[in-house]
Amino acid sequence: MLAYVTTHFINHSLGLVSVRLMDRALTQIYAVWASVPGTIALYGAFSIHYVLALWALWRRRSLRMPAVEAVQLVLGFLIPILLVDHVVSTRVADSWFNADYGYYSSILTLYAVEAPGRGVLQLVVLVVAWVHAMIGIRYSLMLRPWYPRWQPILFALALLLPTLAILGAFEGVLQTQALAHDPGFLARMAQEHPKARPASDAATIDAIGGLLRAGFVGALAAALLARVARRQWQRWRGIVRLTYPSGRVVEIVPGLSVLEASRFAGIPHASVCGGRGRCSTCRIRIAGDLSRMPVAAADERKVLDRVGAAPDVRLACQLRPLGDLAVTPLLPASAQAADGFWRPDYLQGMEKEIIILFADIRAFTQLSEQKLPYDVVFLLNRYFAEMGNAVEQAGGRIDKFIGDGVMALFGLDSGPARGAREALVAARAMAERLAELNRVLAQDLPEPLRIGIGIHVGPAIVGEMGYGKAVSVTAVGDSVNTASRLEVLTKEFGAQLVVSEAVVERAQVGLDGIPRREIEIRGRVERLRILALISALDLPAPVAS
Repeated sequence: MLAYVTTHFINHSLGLVSVRLMDRALTQIYAVWASVPGTIALYGAFSIHYVLALWALWRRRSLRMPAVEAVQLVLGFLIPILLVDHVVSTRVADSWFNADYGYYSSILTLYAVEAPGRGVLQLVVLVVAWVHAMIGIRYSLMLRPWYPRWQPILFALALLLPTLAILGAFEGVLQTQALAHDPGFLARMAQEHPKARPASDAATIDAIGGLLRAGFVGALAAALLARVARRQWQRWRGIVRLTYPSGRVVEIVPGLSVLEASRFAGIPHASVCGGRGRCSTCRIRIAGDLSRMPVAAADERKVLDRVGAAPDVRLACQLRPLGDLAVTPLLPASAQAADGFWRPDYLQGMEKEIIILFADIRAFTQLSEQKLPYDVVFLLNRYFAEMGNAVEQAGGRIDKFIGDGVMALFGLDSGPARGAREALVAARAMAERLAELNRVLAQDLPEPLRIGIGIHVGPAIVGEMGYGKAVSVTAVGDSVNTASRLEVLTKEFGAQLVVSEAVVERAQVGLDGIPRREIEIRGRVERLRILALISALDLPAPVAS
């Protein structure tokens, strides 16, 4: 169907050149779509599409949906109702009543001279059909990893093609209206393209159009009435209660999906693909009597396997609970298509042994008081860029920048042993980059920048945390607090790096010449063995395997 519409639009756009060129192109295009295979493909695709649209409407338990989905649904059902007159006046009239409407010149004469109102209606149908198609294509393409890169080009094409088609059709109408002032034009048109439509044929064609329109409207009305009857029957069967993390309880009839329940109750819930079970952004963690939960169908199971979902995770758009459940959406309502791709399990929250690094600029408050705000921002951005690159090139992940401090995580994917080596590599690289930064900015700094780095390893709760756009992968727990306190201890020891002995042991780095110390960490019962290095450059290079 999209291929048919696209070729139609390209043909329309040729009107910017001439109506004669439109006719020549139509001869080639019509030969394809009027052939037996073309006719079967076109009308078969339309019939399947319309039946699937009615089926999708029937499957929805609630008509509450995002505005874009509603627009696509309404426009889709409007298309055949608006288009039926054009189809019966051209294709049906040509095929069954020998009417010669197989040329743009004759069609434009009809719309430009005899029935301009119908011409305007066809331009409306053109826009309606294209917008409906583009919404559907966007829902499909936005789940592809390459889509964000190509989106500007695809949007330009989606905007350009209908614009050229409308302009071409409008130019063709203007050309035809200009020719119509010639008294002999209509006579020549009647001779070259005889309509062969006596009054009886015209009445029959109009009746066919009326019956088709009534059929489309009737099918839509039947689907809506069937939904009402089903809802009443389901209410008779009982009520299902869904409990959300806020404590709110939503009562629904059996058969309603969790996503539909969220929309019905006005609870924000992510669903990039519009509830089609493709993007996985609506996924939820469930609790309750799982035996009352329908088994995931093959398509849902495929999506869940793709993202590595746990056994208690389901797609909200596909799960239609038969009993009471507690549901927890796993992604924020603002989730994007990329959030539906495969992601590590720990993003949903788990305890992992990781390495945490904290770094902070010494005496930066005093330095900033001597600088203009612009200079402070410039300096911090240069510093953060150097430290961030050092962390990422070593294999770590920047957790956050806190004031003039940096928090980084290592071993999230590679494990604690490799993560420990990566953290020490990052510490040495940070010292090297800081020395180079001091050299470059020597004329702008009253004294060289100094940093303190603390590194510790231990269990921490890792996951995506935050709200709205301020969501990021972070870690919380006693190990994080300990790493932060090691960074503070660099001031006490006059060292650039304080690292716990456990990190060195896991990294299997030879630091035999550096003495160990035992310290007390506030909040910890056991004393902690550490190493204090005057400079992180004292670490062996390289230390990563």
